[in-house]
Amino acid sequence: MDCRVEATTPTEQARAAILAGLTEFNTSNGYPSDFQQVAVVLRGVDDEILGGLWGKTVYDWMFVEYLIVPEALRGHDFGAQLMKAAEAIAMERGCVGAWLTTFSFQARGFYEKLGYRVFGELENSPDDNVRIFMRKRFAR
Repeated sequence: MDCRVEATTPTEQARAAILAGLTEFNTSNGYPSDFQQVAVVLRGVDDEILGGLWGKTVYDWMFVEYLIVPEALRGHDFGAQLMKAAEAIAMERGCVGAWLTTFSFQARGFYEKLGYRVFGELENSPDDNVRIFMRKRFAR
């Protein structure tokens, strides 16, 4: 076979080609992709985006990729409101739960208060920190 393996500059073209092959394989095995983005924003008085949540729903789960509330606005329930709004979107889309990663220096306690539980850890991510994998099953 005339093929070669090479490291390359990450491009959208390379990503699309890899994803197309994976999507085709998954679909041929009975798992068509139902990927949809999720975005919930925190807006200021001038309508500017101050923070928010970015994620996706796919294969019956929502993945929370990013969540940020500016430090000056923390402690006012905005983080919980963002999470609840995203969870509502996920449930409307038929998701059974949500998952995310956080770090030992970030917000594990915040997520635990919202019902998330640890299902895995990755040490030295980075240095002495631990990457924490958390999930929450939605009530049906």
